[in-house]
Amino acid sequence: MHFRPRRLRTGLLLGATFLAGAAAVPATRVLAPHLGIAPAFAQDDTDANRADTYRWLTLFGDVFERVRAEYVEPVPDKKLVENALDGMLAGLDPHSAYMDASQFRDMQVQTQGKFGGLGIEVTEDQGLIRVISPIDDTPASRAGIQAGDIITALDGKTVEGLPLSKAVDEMRGDPGSKITLTIKRQNIDTPIEVTLERQIIHIQVVKSRMEPNDIGYIRLTQFTENADSGIRDAIARLKKDGGGKLRAVVFDLRNDPGGLLDQAVAVAGDFIDHGEIVSTRGRHADDSQRWDAKGDDLLPGVPMVVLINNGSASSSEIVAGALQDHHRAVLLGERSFGKGSVQTVIPLPGGGAMRLTTARYYTPSGHSIQDLGIAPDIKVAESTQKEDHFGPEHEWDLNNTITNTGGTQEGPPPRTDLPPIAGAIPSKPPANYPKFDPAKPDQNDFQLQEALVVANAMAEQHRSASAN
Repeated sequence: MHFRPRRLRTGLLLGATFLAGAAAVPATRVLAPHLGIAPAFAQDDTDANRADTYRWLTLFGDVFERVRAEYVEPVPDKKLVENALDGMLAGLDPHSAYMDASQFRDMQVQTQGKFGGLGIEVTEDQGLIRVISPIDDTPASRAGIQAGDIITALDGKTVEGLPLSKAVDEMRGDPGSKITLTIKRQNIDTPIEVTLERQIIHIQVVKSRMEPNDIGYIRLTQFTENADSGIRDAIARLKKDGGGKLRAVVFDLRNDPGGLLDQAVAVAGDFIDHGEIVSTRGRHADDSQRWDAKGDDLLPGVPMVVLINNGSASSSEIVAGALQDHHRAVLLGERSFGKGSVQTVIPLPGGGAMRLTTARYYTPSGHSIQDLGIAPDIKVAESTQKEDHFGPEHEWDLNNTITNTGGTQEGPPPRTDLPPIAGAIPSKPPANYPKFDPAKPDQNDFQLQEALVVANAMAEQHRSASAN
């Protein structure tokens, strides 16, 4: 089937499912009324391929009818079809998924930056649910939920075998209602139970403040529909607060799981005045696209340091990669997640939709970060010793990931324009450095403190060069 004209939004989100052409007898007669589609095949199908497709769809129809007739209790046809769609899409890659009408509405609300729930970014992890990151100032963050936590049960019921979309749906609910999460946390042997009260989540995706030495700090937690406007407002506030003395900026993309592609392009364009930001290449040649900066650097000449870590994914990696390739910013931290694929949200009959992986994206240097991530220019670990993780830390730890093809896998050449102090930045905190506390990040955030050192040195270097 040819879905491209029906796309709603191109994004960089988790989930999706692909519905191939449904035809054949008896499969078409059984399934077409439920799926709302007509028989179709790709134009390049050979007779042999078409015959194979008929056989597999006939098998599917036979199983469908057998379950309807003989399962221990009646099951609605709609549920059977939706379960099949869940499996079809989830088996493709970690980021394709089917959404029923309710889940689709929830996704649309979430990308708008407002929804009811707990405030947790999650992904599927070997049948369980792993926390990517809690959203700032939400029930989850206030309760101490941490990135890397594994959610094993919801209200005492295991999440094993529960599709990610269903688990997310259960964690959402009416404001004021409560839910108990059972959590497995690294270095803790006993389960942790946390009872949270749901609330309307207003995602403040951008935070900013002035640091010492007239250095601005901007944190972007998610690429929702208001990410770019939030960045622009933050820059305006920093300029005002700095009284015209904004010497440098630290841009924090750590644990930002991504979001909308158009917002990634817009945010990168806030700091790049010309050239390519990102390109995408799909299965069909006419799906390939390229996005360029529009000459609107809001901080021309102001040095930048970008913080990244293994929780920086998707849109975060597009922005970080563009700023790195253009030498507009120095990247500091740890290797990013490595999600280099684009998902297209395709509405389906009945009010649902599917998120389908339709393209890979490439940084301006032609680098595909799929299954590789972006390496920082200055590597600085969060803690003295690398901590064990229950779940995957990067894209390459997930099952059924798509391959890295079509780009330069080695990444951009090493930087030759780093400030001299870069060589003196320690790669990890000293042995006596306080353990990082997610609830109080600014008090013992070693990566941030080193980023401020680099930003200050870059500002001094820029001032000296301007004076000469």
